[in-house]
Amino acid sequence: MGEDARFRIERDTMGEVQVPVDAYYGAQTQRAVENFPISGNRFPRVFIKSLGIIKKYAAQVNADLGLLDSKLAGAIVEAGDDVIAGKMDEQFVVDIFQTGSGTSTNMNANEVIASRANELLTGTRDVRYPVHPNDHVNMGQSSNDVIPAAIHIAAQISITEALLPGLRVLHESLQKKAESFSEILKIGRTHLQDAVPIRLGQEFSGYARQVQLGIERIETAKRGLAELALGGTAVGTGLNTHPEFAPRVIGLISRETGCTFVEAENHFEAQAAQDSVAQTSGTLKTVAVSLMKIANDIRWLSSGPRCGLGEISIPALQPGSSIMPGKVNPVIPESVTQVAAQVIGNDAAITIGCQAGNFELNVMLPVIAYNLLQSIKLIASAAKNFAQRCIDGISANEERCGAYVENSLAMCTSLSPVIGYEQAASIAKEAYATGKTIRQVAMERKVLPEDQLNDLLDPVKMT
Repeated sequence: MGEDARFRIERDTMGEVQVPVDAYYGAQTQRAVENFPISGNRFPRVFIKSLGIIKKYAAQVNADLGLLDSKLAGAIVEAGDDVIAGKMDEQFVVDIFQTGSGTSTNMNANEVIASRANELLTGTRDVRYPVHPNDHVNMGQSSNDVIPAAIHIAAQISITEALLPGLRVLHESLQKKAESFSEILKIGRTHLQDAVPIRLGQEFSGYARQVQLGIERIETAKRGLAELALGGTAVGTGLNTHPEFAPRVIGLISRETGCTFVEAENHFEAQAAQDSVAQTSGTLKTVAVSLMKIANDIRWLSSGPRCGLGEISIPALQPGSSIMPGKVNPVIPESVTQVAAQVIGNDAAITIGCQAGNFELNVMLPVIAYNLLQSIKLIASAAKNFAQRCIDGISANEERCGAYVENSLAMCTSLSPVIGYEQAASIAKEAYATGKTIRQVAMERKVLPEDQLNDLLDPVKMT
């Protein structure tokens, strides 16, 4: 049989490998593709972009330090720009469930950038000459400091560009509703049972504050991602790298991304542990819990339209049933609760992953990165969508809110300081048994003068 025209032969230290003829990657990437046919899940765009940023500025700094030929460095920088711009995304083919250090993906980047650099220099797509993936693209680096650094960079970019803006949109939307509903009285609920009156605006102000606190928590966690492991190389000692390499590269990364990064204070911590990622994921979980509470409240408050609480109306976006004509469901809040569930589950995977810091290296970095970046993206998208497709369009059903207030048995609470807890409870029991309101029973019993009674039962004063 002749050679298969669909493949070419590439070599690494373990021998020959068949690689797709049009691929920019080489033997090490192809071995990983064959070794990990697990999920089909790949690193997201922002992570690949972060790798491109690292490789670009590593080459530039190594050239500035006199360690790398400037012509080769220039080609690597240009190839790195292609990766940053997303032009090479289809070449990043390694599954998430791979070697725990992410070495396969680091080599995927090294090979793709080397091949593209050589194409720029010679017109031929060659993985190893004149630019070599290890000797040149990976100079001064190890997978063990590159992948943790890329996680931090990608997370910071995603938080800055998507998550915080998305949460701010939601906060503003909820705050506006809190203000516009400030005069609408409704019944409060504790244990899912009637409680004393509250203003609808007060209820929404609680939601807005939850999101505001979530933003503050995310900003705190983001600062924990500022330290980058670059410069530690294999085990944190910095073997085979110039002492000025890391601070110079990190300075350029900060300028490129607009995020603040610094060299890790302790490289052994930065590579052996992922505590800052665990903290960030825990914060994302907290935000998810907030969104779950808010979305579920919106679902309940808008339940109906005739046989539920119906205190608010949310936008009708699509038919809700394949069998019940006219049914409309709270689809946006439901999507938010599902996002929250996914983020909570992701946090469990990240927590387990962050425990895998065995001696000098964490060996569950790919799954940590994948779940962290997915959580950031999901909350960012869900928060903005929640605001724009649901919260912004909420209207209050003021008449129904008021009817619930007057009929609530909890109205007797304001009488308790004047007539005593037991007599107030007796009035509530009679009202429940007869279907009357607290006001009606109290007036029939003549427990207080009518004007004093009406003053005490004024729901506005209770709020």
